[in-house]
Amino acid sequence: MVRLQILTANYFFPPKPFNSNLNLVSAKQQCVSLVKHFFQIGGYGLIAGTLLRFIASSPSGNLNHAGVLPCRSEKSEVSYWNDIIRSYATKDSPREAIGVYLEMRSLGISPDKLTFPILLKACAAISALNEGRKIQVDVVKHGLDCNVYVQNTMIHFYGSCRRIRNARRVFDEMSYRTVVSWNAVLSACVDNECLKESFGLFVKMMDSGFDPDETTMVILLSSCSELGNLSFGRWVHSQVIGNGMDVNCRLGTALVDMYGKCGAVYEASMVFHRMLERNVWTWSAMILGLAQHGFASDALELFPKMKQSSISPNYVTFLGILCACSHAGLVDGGYKFFHDMENVHVIEPMMIHYGAMVDILSRVGRLKEAYNFILKMPVEADPVVWRTLLSACTIHGVNDNDRIGDKVRKRLLELEPKRSGNLVMVANMFAEVGMWDKAENVRRTMKKRGLKKMAGESCIEVGGSIHRFFSGEDDHPQLDCEDFLQLLYGLNLHMKSVKNL
Repeated sequence: MVRLQILTANYFFPPKPFNSNLNLVSAKQQCVSLVKHFFQIGGYGLIAGTLLRFIASSPSGNLNHAGVLPCRSEKSEVSYWNDIIRSYATKDSPREAIGVYLEMRSLGISPDKLTFPILLKACAAISALNEGRKIQVDVVKHGLDCNVYVQNTMIHFYGSCRRIRNARRVFDEMSYRTVVSWNAVLSACVDNECLKESFGLFVKMMDSGFDPDETTMVILLSSCSELGNLSFGRWVHSQVIGNGMDVNCRLGTALVDMYGKCGAVYEASMVFHRMLERNVWTWSAMILGLAQHGFASDALELFPKMKQSSISPNYVTFLGILCACSHAGLVDGGYKFFHDMENVHVIEPMMIHYGAMVDILSRVGRLKEAYNFILKMPVEADPVVWRTLLSACTIHGVNDNDRIGDKVRKRLLELEPKRSGNLVMVANMFAEVGMWDKAENVRRTMKKRGLKKMAGESCIEVGGSIHRFFSGEDDHPQLDCEDFLQLLYGLNLHMKSVKNL
């Protein structure tokens, strides 16, 4: 293979005098002209490709110059197309990346093993299921369906599109797997809330002789966070220490999040304070963990320390701060933080932030203010926000002189007329104030519609396993409920005896 020397470029284009005012745009325009000349003389080799990569990977994010290059011809190499597709995919333009691929195929240029992983990641980013399936057909046509890199990204693609069965099918049919393959399917399970399945796959991974890496541990900790499985989370932490893994920012944040969500706030704090590097997600996980478990003042004290560390808050940070204000009953503080989020930090409030503000007002019985806040929202409040206020109306109904409860009830039943939980709340509201006829009418309506109240559910962790119990359940397939009942009766008698002392 003949390699062009750098000086060869000067043969065609003698260097111009240096101009200190030459900006990046003009530099890219010169590069475009240079590449065009190479294509005209048939020299679309190393230099043309290098210049194309420079234009496509420009930090300015403008790919217009790359889009007009004459590589859009039958003579261009697939590597140039891959660079353009990759650049679009990595610059938050995944749909444009798919469009470039379609144009490439229309010119009869065949993709290679590097094309498909980029494309499948682009499809995953926008959950483009139909486009991804068409690309999978091309994968099979070009005989790359057994390529491990293509298969790994295909698992990721189906997991992102909420098609866990397809992701499992691709994984199960793999003849050769890597740690990345296992991580991809584990991540797909966690993203699709198949949490118990992810634990089973991890056991199979270990039995197959694969050693988990940092990514594996982060995925497992995320699964523990969602399930609230503190015992397994602690075991994962012990494996991190035992394997000598560096608790870097990514892994440390996952540990803080897991301990915080599982209620082990002290352990979350220990990990947090021992970390040498923290990012906004680390601080947000710690603040949210403290706020959700009754340490509102600690959460609020952490916020200014975060800003002193030159880290700007994000939407999760403010969710934790608003949660802390709610638990502490700080209405004025909640308003201030909500205002700063939008006007100082330029973070557009999400529905969950509006719901947090409604919760702050509702907890202190300011029902009318909460109702007016909902009416003034720039977006239509979802049922969760209305349900939050309705629940507060049940608690503070004695002070509801403006009949806010009736207005909220009406609106909620308009949004979700078939949700049994809403009707149960309404019936309970009527029963609380002695309106038995109306309460009975609501329950009769539920019966006519075939709606049943969902049984209350609670869970406990025994020996590292999560056991779920439902209201009215007299038996459990794995635990002796009789022992539990006797223990509860004993505790009840003990509390009565203490009360009588």
